[in-house]
Amino acid sequence: MSAANLSLPASQRQWLINGNPRGRALSVDDFALHQAPLAPLADGEVRMRVEYLSFDPSQKGQMENVSGYASGNDLGSVMPAGGVGEVVESRNAGVAVGSKVAGRPGWQEYAVLPRGAAQVLPDDGLLTAYLGPLGGTGLTAYFGLLRIGRPEPGDTVVVSGAAGAVGSIVGQIAKLMGCRTVGIAGGADKCAWLVDELGFDAAIDYKNDNVKAALRSLCADGIDVFFDNVGGPVLNDALACIAHGARVVVCGGISRYEQASLPPGPPNYFNIVFREATMQGFLLTRFEKEFPQARVRLRGWLESGAIAHREDIQQGFENIPQTLLRLFNGANFGKQLLRL
Repeated sequence: MSAANLSLPASQRQWLINGNPRGRALSVDDFALHQAPLAPLADGEVRMRVEYLSFDPSQKGQMENVSGYASGNDLGSVMPAGGVGEVVESRNAGVAVGSKVAGRPGWQEYAVLPRGAAQVLPDDGLLTAYLGPLGGTGLTAYFGLLRIGRPEPGDTVVVSGAAGAVGSIVGQIAKLMGCRTVGIAGGADKCAWLVDELGFDAAIDYKNDNVKAALRSLCADGIDVFFDNVGGPVLNDALACIAHGARVVVCGGISRYEQASLPPGPPNYFNIVFREATMQGFLLTRFEKEFPQARVRLRGWLESGAIAHREDIQQGFENIPQTLLRLFNGANFGKQLLRL
């Protein structure tokens, strides 16, 4: 049994949920800084010193206490988030002090993880990758594309939010599957990154291009797989361009996260009937038993250079709320992280 680290402080900083942003944009005032004592560990628990936090659009949904894939949280509770760090105290014989672990620590400097909640990581220099391509981000891309999108060699795959953490991995996996890949992203720099560094065949700048016209030009034979992270007008434009038998994968809908009410269905939805296509959402937890095998494959691609990823790392505990806001104003470029 590992012993406690005697240099631990008596208390720590936390960011608590202080507002419900349902139907409006997030604000830094939706979070309150709090000081809390470090509680003693119970049997089976470990204490993790958080080194990096992960940021995802679904965190806003968690604050809204809505049902679905993002479980709700109450006002006054620690803002939930994934993270990686070091075990500084342990009452779990299977997790030694000094181990690097991944878990769900939330927005705080130290987190108590119960038995089974700390994923011990190898000492391989890929610590932050377990919040990106080797974590939920990569797994979402992997299963969403391969199991729901079912790409075949020669297919045309279009990805919205393609410069984001999930979308950028989706496009690269599609290329590995022998597909022609088109990304939709915001801004010339992001589009250039997709084509010049990640190997996308083409990119559409939704901020400056006519998306529907560009899709018709770039996908003359139709879109075989559309992997959607955005929803809204971009989804509607893609539905107008799907091929016969297309698969539309609904992964995210960042365009609707700040709307006060649910948006109407896309006007072009009946093209699903005309093209005998399918449109399906998914929950990553459905594939949990297969995570280890998927990580082996993702790791191989990452280490061989077949998949590249970009991290946007902000700094400082005090900047945690502002870092989440970056996901909704388009400021982030790549997987959004923060180093405490």
